Amino acid sequence: MTETTKAPAEQAQPGTLQLALREIFGASFTRTVLAIVIGFVVGAVLIVITNEEFLASVGYFFQRPGDALGAAWNAVYTGYSSLFTGSIFNSSANTFDVAIRPFTETLRFAAPLILAGLGIALSFKVGLFNIGGLGQMLVAIAGASWVSFAVPMPVVLHMLVAMAVGVLAAMVWGGIVGLLKAATGAHEVIVTIMMNYIALYAVSYAMRAGFLHSPDAGTNPKTPPPLETAQYPALLGDSYRLHLGFIVAVLGVVLYWWLMERSSLGFRLRAVGENPSAAATSGMKVSTLYIITMALSAMFVGFAGVNQVLGGSVGLTASADSGIGFDAITVALLGGGNAIGIFFAGLLFGAMKAGGPAMQIAGVSPEVLVVVQGVIVLFIAAPPLVRAIFRLPKSVENGPIAQKFSRTKKGGE
Repeated sequence: MTETTKAPAEQAQPGTLQLALREIFGASFTRTVLAIVIGFVVGAVLIVITNEEFLASVGYFFQRPGDALGAAWNAVYTGYSSLFTGSIFNSSANTFDVAIRPFTETLRFAAPLILAGLGIALSFKVGLFNIGGLGQMLVAIAGASWVSFAVPMPVVLHMLVAMAVGVLAAMVWGGIVGLLKAATGAHEVIVTIMMNYIALYAVSYAMRAGFLHSPDAGTNPKTPPPLETAQYPALLGDSYRLHLGFIVAVLGVVLYWWLMERSSLGFRLRAVGENPSAAATSGMKVSTLYIITMALSAMFVGFAGVNQVLGGSVGLTASADSGIGFDAITVALLGGGNAIGIFFAGLLFGAMKAGGPAMQIAGVSPEVLVVVQGVIVLFIAAPPLVRAIFRLPKSVENGPIAQKFSRTKKGGE
């Protein structure tokens, strides 16, 4: 009798394959991909409803629906094909060198986004919210700019010193936030926002009338161009604008991965992020780790600021951050705090920046991509919403794939 009653229950249990599929479709990676898909679908809707040809055909939709549907398809195809052509590959180019130039531009735009995203993600890992990317980038730009045009040095050494000064300036700026957090309990969000304003107006003044002012700029706040000895060298020759900054970004990804996943400092930082009280009880100096966190977070953001200075041959204005300080928050969220995830998130947003002008030439409003980015972040921040739309299962914490990975990892250790 007992065996008879157990049989149906055992048969109702899902098999290993079903659990594996549930684990895959309930994973954060799947939700991220679907969030990106939703973002581009919403973007397609915006492209269609703002297309003049489609709007003109809506008036007689029931008489000739094919006109409206064809106009909608042409609008979406033109918009997204222009995005692809402007960011990945230009199939209409006469030479291969010209055809791949859009992809090199994507890599160039992605480099500072990746670096700044790593910095913001690091603070998130420790339970802090670094909203000060703008200010940290600006002080890095100020430090690197001054060294790049005012302190002549030999080749390579000049570039390295400019990088070091810019990054150290950002680390000090970020460290102040950590110090105030540790010493007074001041909330880092408020402090970083206020320091953004301080940095913006201080650097703007320095560019207008101070040590960063270019005599040729007139009344516009602008820095002198960096000396050639301080500039990042081109990676693919003078025909492309891709420079050493992308290699710096790749090295930054490796450094972030090692720091957070393999170093003892990273272990302590993650422990504080999980439970500050438990970390303090175990003997960790949480206040000191807060200072270190904000300094390291600002270090990565500082490299993004340095990229803006040494990656070109012209002077910069106070808007040289190009919104990267805030875009980095989106990149960090989309990447899920993971080094590889942030790298590909930076590439995605770099592609949008590179392909945006091509879409605008094709008649698509550039604000469409901003909406796409916002929708992606919205769904990344609301996993239950994605699961509800696509009827995804909840993630399986101890599913067969996770268990296999855990056993493999333990065996390797």
